[in-house]
Amino acid sequence: MIPPAPGAAATVGSRPSAAYWSLGVTCITLALAYGVWYAYSVFLVALLREFGWSRSVLAGAFSLFTLVAGAVNPVVGGLGDRWGPRRVIMVGGGILALALWAVSLITTPWQLYAAFGLATSAGVTTAGWTPAVILVQRQFTHRLGLALGIAGSGIGLGIFLVVPLSQALIDAYGWRWAFRILALICAGWILPATWLVLRDAPPVTASGGGGAAGAAGPPRRAAPAHPAGTAYNLTLVAAIATAPFWLITGAKFFGNLCSQTLHVHQAAFFVDHGMTPMVAASIVSVVGAASIVGKTGGGWVSDFVGREHVYVLGMASMIAGVGLLGLTPLTSSAWVAYGYAVLFGIGYSVTASLIPAMVSDRFRGRHFGVIFGVAQIGASVGSALGAWLAGRIFDATGSYAIPFALAAAAAVIAAVAMWVARTVRLPGGTLA
Repeated sequence: MIPPAPGAAATVGSRPSAAYWSLGVTCITLALAYGVWYAYSVFLVALLREFGWSRSVLAGAFSLFTLVAGAVNPVVGGLGDRWGPRRVIMVGGGILALALWAVSLITTPWQLYAAFGLATSAGVTTAGWTPAVILVQRQFTHRLGLALGIAGSGIGLGIFLVVPLSQALIDAYGWRWAFRILALICAGWILPATWLVLRDAPPVTASGGGGAAGAAGPPRRAAPAHPAGTAYNLTLVAAIATAPFWLITGAKFFGNLCSQTLHVHQAAFFVDHGMTPMVAASIVSVVGAASIVGKTGGGWVSDFVGREHVYVLGMASMIAGVGLLGLTPLTSSAWVAYGYAVLFGIGYSVTASLIPAMVSDRFRGRHFGVIFGVAQIGASVGSALGAWLAGRIFDATGSYAIPFALAAAAAVIAAVAMWVARTVRLPGGTLA
């Protein structure tokens, strides 16, 4: 079927509209982009075996990756506000495909840092979450949590499919051809699918309008009003001056410090304790499968109850997952590791998918993209610090015990910050 023309209203029960076509394509695009992101954990094991570089060096490439993402996100958000997310995603898809091919050619750490840490990060970020959030936030106003959860489930789908696919390609053809095949897949999907199917919509206004699918179906029940209210069309400078912005950014910092520590080092941890790389990849795949449930289910629930309550429950699940991870060396049962994967997958995904909805609850309007992009810096810095610090501590101690304990503590801090944010008031915004 051909997607309807831009401007067609999305209505529940009618034939698929532009908004739903865009949502589906976005989901798959995120699966590819973030499948590359999270497949680094299995590539890390392959690079460790071939080059013998230290874990802090290898984790440092991922830390640079996340720092670059943090630097690029505000630019991507601003371009999304001005150009529309469709064009931004197409540019990102091209950069990503070229960068992955470049990674396949590396022979030294600095080349890994340049090709993966810089170029691949720029591609993933430009094709990834920030423009996707702008797209969905403009098209689905009544069930934003669910829509973002569905889009974000693409990230879980990427972990579920791309991580084991990457390991299978590494086993069959080596890590260099694995990167090349991923480059061809990304180019073959992102560029044509974005051009042919994605549709932009204008920013959400105070009346709830938003272009192609501003009302995206009548809600079965109104989403809960945020107790601190919503400020429409605050500029970036005005948003940064508010306490909710910093509480959310702080929660993103500590939450990602926890989640990315685990994402980057989990495969190496399992291999260290006697599991084969493919078994380790299968555990990571379960994290992805669980995150599909977490993102979609958590987003849906957040449309009917306070998002902050769901966020705190997600952090509790992630902390419980870290506890099971700590038991892995003490037992020979793989079920403990798979239990960790389920708890961690649900926990991190619930929290990740709710953040953009909570930013939209407070700062929707013409400048939402750049505000969300700047808030993403907190996530990137936390990700960089967590991944690198865990590798550095392992190099010094030969154990992940301290890094995983720090990850759990960071999750507690993130939960507290978001719980406080739910009661902090915003200044009055300028209505659109």
